[in-house]
Formats: sequence, C-alpha cells, structure tokens
Amino acid sequence: MGMNLKTNDILQWTGAVFIIAGHSLNAAGPASYPYNILAFFLGTILFMAWSIRVANKPQLLVNIVALAIGLTGLVKAFG
Repeated sequence: MGMNLKTNDILQWTGAVFIIAGHSLNAAGPASYPYNILAFFLGTILFMAWSIRVANKPQLLVNIVALAIGLTGLVKAFG
C-alpha cells in the first residue's frame, strides 16, 4: 500500500508541475508555442494515469477530453 501511495503522489505532483509549466508558458506568450501544449499534454497524461489508479471517473473524463484537445493542438503544431 505504501508504494501505491508514493506512486500516486509522484503522478499527481509531476502532473501538477507540467500543468503549471503549461500555464507559465502560456503567460510567456506566443514564443512558447508549441511547448505550452506539450507541457499540458504531459501533465494530463500523468493526471490521467493517477485518475485510473484511484478510480476517479470525473477526473478521468476531464483528462480524456483534455488529451483529445491537446492531441489536436500537437498535430496542428508538428504536422
């Protein structure tokens, strides 16, 4: 159980760091494109892994939608 709690904490905190990085890059302006999208995408993947592990279905739905939007942005950015 201790290892699962540690893994869940790592997923959440690392996801939080990437989401904060995405917002920071957004604030930096257009020069941060597409790295802002990439940061959000990575953070969302981590939060999605956490939401699956803890069976948080509303958060899972939010992450699925966010990944679809992020993937659209990444395809647009990188072709």
